[in-house]
Amino acid sequence: MTTTPSPAPVHAPMNQFATDGNQLLIGGMPLSRLAERIGQTPFYAYDRQLIAARVAELRAALPGEIKLHYAMKANPMPALVGFMAGLVDGIDVASGGELKVALDAGTSPHEISFAGPGKREGELRQAVAAGILINIESFREVELLTRISRELALPARVAVRVNPDFELKGSGMKMGGGPKQFGVDTEQVPELLALIGRQGLAFEGFHLFAGSQNLKAESICEAQQKSYQLALQLAAHAPSPVRFLNLGGGFGIPYFPGEQRLDLAPIGNNLQQLAERARTDFPGASLVIELGRYLVGEAGIYVAQVVDRKVSRGQTYLVIDGGLNHHLSASGNFGQVIRKNYPVAIGNKLCHAADESVSVVGPLCTPLDILADRMRLPTTEAGDLFVIFQSGAYGASASPQAFLGHPPVVEALV
Repeated sequence: MTTTPSPAPVHAPMNQFATDGNQLLIGGMPLSRLAERIGQTPFYAYDRQLIAARVAELRAALPGEIKLHYAMKANPMPALVGFMAGLVDGIDVASGGELKVALDAGTSPHEISFAGPGKREGELRQAVAAGILINIESFREVELLTRISRELALPARVAVRVNPDFELKGSGMKMGGGPKQFGVDTEQVPELLALIGRQGLAFEGFHLFAGSQNLKAESICEAQQKSYQLALQLAAHAPSPVRFLNLGGGFGIPYFPGEQRLDLAPIGNNLQQLAERARTDFPGASLVIELGRYLVGEAGIYVAQVVDRKVSRGQTYLVIDGGLNHHLSASGNFGQVIRKNYPVAIGNKLCHAADESVSVVGPLCTPLDILADRMRLPTTEAGDLFVIFQSGAYGASASPQAFLGHPPVVEALV
């Protein structure tokens, strides 16, 4: 058994999975055998050993004072969340449905936080009843939580999600700075904090999330420093001492040619400095980073079977049994401005030469259903297994599985 890069000639570094001859190994099992065990294609497979190794690597790089939360929106598969609950310090949810999964996984309510604009009243009632921390994102939520707390005779634990006046430079998806639907604008936070104090809600701290999918350590460090400083300024208006400070995440993973894995060393050093400052500035407070994609993205693959091979005016197409209905991100229709190919392989022909240029398409009646465009792969026939790497995050749950009535995808934690 060896560990080798994926055979595709041009893509981001892809050496996290072991191989055995022609076969990709997932959780130590050859891909073709795993497909038989699962009983169908397409499927997602997540390697628990890789997830545990990523968490351990992160723990080693970060100061011990920093709490690590899993952002469940990246991958809410219940079995995976249950596994993750034993590795991290807390879970961040974005809906009442995710809250149920987190609680079912055995996560302590004290270490669950709930963020997202437009929280429904029923979801807020769930959150108060469960005793989790609610990241307030509007004045409306303060009024609702005040009433709910009185009706349930339970204190609502709250933090303020701040829309900062800066963004995470170089992030793939900006979630702070400028006009945003997320959080409360910095300049409105003092007024919101005063209202929280008057209404008697149990204020605990701040949540700042400037952006996601960033591969530049210096940009992440700068955003963390600015977030910390902003929280320190806003704390002067808080109705009680800060006990919780979520500095966001934003850690990216490589997908495309030229991208390299994130260097954790400077981020760890930066957080060490902030943790030392916090002992004086926020005594007794928990400093949290919130990561989703970074923890699970590289540990997952999407696998589909080739069902047809056809040539149209000189271009070879491989038609597989799954498409953008299962993996919207890989199709480029989940935020890409210019479509780029995810790293892919023929998972049962890893030692074969990449001797032809092909486009890999799904079974849907739309020209958008392209999962690899003009990539060099080994000569492939019906029955071969097409693999998309970097598929552990924003896969099944982020895709329109009901589109055109095709069967849903299966997920497995291996």
